[in-house]
Amino acid sequence: MEKRKGWRPTEGSVYRIISIGAKDSVIETEGVFKGFATLGLDEVGLCIEQNKGKKKMLRIIPLQVILAIDVISEKKEKKRREEEENPPGFYT
Repeated sequence: MEKRKGWRPTEGSVYRIISIGAKDSVIETEGVFKGFATLGLDEVGLCIEQNKGKKKMLRIIPLQVILAIDVISEKKEKKRREEEENPPGFYT
């Protein structure tokens, strides 16, 4: 049986993220996914680079406030070699 992988955002892909804003509002963020950020001890957020005219802005969106993620354009994830995932062990 083939092992199924779950979906995950890939670096360099463009996403539109709808998240909870102040009071009863929502925030829509569209930009390039740059990776994950750790906020404090146990909080994680998505780093999204937005272009505001000539200025680039990096927005960190905490995972617990995300309502929806739209995939605008997806970059293919580079395949890792087996050796990189399982480094060799040392034996005495």
